[in-house]
Amino acid sequence: MSKIAFIGLGNMGGPMAANLIKAGHQLRVFDLVQGALDAASAAGAHAATSAHDTLADAEIVISMLPASRHVEGLYLGDGGILMQIPDGALVIDCSTIAPVSARKVADAAHARGLAMLDAPVSGGTAGAAAGTLTFIVGGDANVLERARPVLEAMGKNIFHVGDNGAGQVAKLCNNMALGVIMAATGEALALGVAQGLDPAVLSQMMAVSTGRSWATEVCNPWPGVLPNAPASRGYSGGFGNDLMLKDLGLVAESAVQAGVSIPLGELARNLYAMNSTAGNGALDFSSVVKLVAKV
Repeated sequence: MSKIAFIGLGNMGGPMAANLIKAGHQLRVFDLVQGALDAASAAGAHAATSAHDTLADAEIVISMLPASRHVEGLYLGDGGILMQIPDGALVIDCSTIAPVSARKVADAAHARGLAMLDAPVSGGTAGAAAGTLTFIVGGDANVLERARPVLEAMGKNIFHVGDNGAGQVAKLCNNMALGVIMAATGEALALGVAQGLDPAVLSQMMAVSTGRSWATEVCNPWPGVLPNAPASRGYSGGFGNDLMLKDLGLVAESAVQAGVSIPLGELARNLYAMNSTAGNGALDFSSVVKLVAKV
């Protein structure tokens, strides 16, 4: 079992760390939120006093942070941890960030002689808790094999999609589709309910028909349809609307760089921006249905 430094214990990072502990790994963890540290400590982790404090004897360093600026700041900023990571340690960033940021941090890690992977995840908070996440990995294939036992403790699907930064490109493609599909699913349910349909029955029908998606089966945007979905607990927890908006902004930047037109992606970005302006930025992104229905 490995000695792991884990930095970032939010809605995704917290349960990911818990699954590593269940698998027998030794974790030193850090988060800016004391409650997250307390939960990890109760699960068996050592709560560090800073990101630097997690690094003692670390064989693997895992980060799960909200945005590019946080990842670059953690590793490369004033007081960044990159130069203090033990020689020979493996660095895995599971955040969803700009591909250019992923490559920048990886290049700096390589210059220090450290192996690094970008390994953003898909599967939501339910997948994080269940240990069934999908890891979308960019970096050297041999380094991935070294990381595989640790990733398998947190997920069930691992895809190697290319060199450093490629994991972020693939994750952004996935999240663009997810953002579009969630908004469309919410509109479809609103249309049906407005004409007298039961949202649960409509969702069940769609889940076995061509409208089937993760939005109908796992994270249904209509309250009461799925008891464990964020919509059924006031859209709390889950993947925040503002995080989806952030990802769609990264998608737009990537599309410009690649010379690809993404009209639906841009429309989705505008919808999540409207939802944020309406005061729902901290809610789960499925709350985008609030733009078209009183839920």
